[in-house]
Amino acid sequence: MSRSHFAVRPRAPLAEPPFPRMKNEAAFPFGAQRASPAEGEPTVVRFELSLKSLLLVLALIAGLWMLLNLIPVLLVLVTALMLMGALQPSVAWLERRQVRRAFALCIVFGLGAALGIALLTLAVPTVVAQVKTLAENEPVIRENVAGYLERSRFTSTLADELRNVRYDELLQSSKTMLFTLTTRAVEIVAYGIAAVFLAVYNMIDRDRLRGALFAVVPRRHHIRLSRILINLGTIVGGYIRGQVLTCVLMGGFILVLLLACRVPNALAIAVFGGVMDLLPYIGIFLTMAPAVLAASAKGPAVAGIVFALMLAYEELESRVLVPLVYGRALRLPSSVVFFSLLVGTTLAGIAGALLALPIAAAVLMLIEELRIELPGETTQPEDIEQRRKDDHTEQEYERRAESLPAEQAAAVAVEISGERKKAEVETEKTQAADSNGKAAPPPTP
Repeated sequence: MSRSHFAVRPRAPLAEPPFPRMKNEAAFPFGAQRASPAEGEPTVVRFELSLKSLLLVLALIAGLWMLLNLIPVLLVLVTALMLMGALQPSVAWLERRQVRRAFALCIVFGLGAALGIALLTLAVPTVVAQVKTLAENEPVIRENVAGYLERSRFTSTLADELRNVRYDELLQSSKTMLFTLTTRAVEIVAYGIAAVFLAVYNMIDRDRLRGALFAVVPRRHHIRLSRILINLGTIVGGYIRGQVLTCVLMGGFILVLLLACRVPNALAIAVFGGVMDLLPYIGIFLTMAPAVLAASAKGPAVAGIVFALMLAYEELESRVLVPLVYGRALRLPSSVVFFSLLVGTTLAGIAGALLALPIAAAVLMLIEELRIELPGETTQPEDIEQRRKDDHTEQEYERRAESLPAEQAAAVAVEISGERKKAEVETEKTQAADSNGKAAPPPTP
């Protein structure tokens, strides 16, 4: 076949791009452009920030600034929600016994106020008198501690420094500290009263507030929202009730122990130890140190007994009482607990440390309920079954709440989620009992 049989069609010229482009320049996302330099030329990168992106960055900065300045208000709101979670079971118990909600709220908050006033009336004068006695006996206690320290050559210098403490310098430096602490205490009391009133108003308007919340959320998410609210109530209520119970038990144990050892000013030390038991990690030092120092006035044998029994009780509380009291309310790994306490203390001091654990537990619960897939996590068969149950429950809710207003639909969603929560708890108890029964060895004949 000859070469003339083939016809070569000329190639059409390439179309020009719709937008002109600079020489040696390629387009990049987010407004970034980088020029492809010729040999020997420097690389040029150009960023173009749109007006929308600029406004978004400014709004984010303003929101963070407002959040940091409104931390006290947020703490009041969180405290009010925690009070609601702690008192809601008592109100619900009264409602189940045919007591109207308004009367139930009056009974619960009235009893709480009466109990607080009674404790303040009975305990404060005695505590103040015992603190004054402790201040008068401080030289004797300090001399006893210095005597213990000078027995060792490693702590003998500390004994000399303890004996030569100059109170005039301490008094001068403590005036400013005392004024700051007094101002801070007044602020805490004011914020606490505001939190109590906010909790009362929120519990009175519970149905309307819950209806407003459900009205702005699509109905296909109402079941999940109701589960989140129930779990938040469980976490917050369990944490508050657990803290109160462990603090009361700690104060009662210190009081009984010091009275049995005939240590003076036992009530003041017990009240202080019970309050300091609220603080995680450092609470053990603030509860044990005053009791042991006060017992040292009775001799080394009494101080050793108090120290040993306090240490044993602290171990019992951390190993037995805390898991028993809190139950499933707080299921946090140790690393999460430590990091949460660091963040809470840095942001809001002692109040942040107290609120760090329930907030961390709530965040983990939200991750679980919203089915957020974390990096490296694979879908398990249990997750598939859980999603199937969620779809079935949402279909049932849509059928029952069709054409209902937001308040009534919210009540239906909470009822369905509560029934499902009870069923899940019963199933877990049954499975735990079955596993324990299987693990138990057969009886020997």
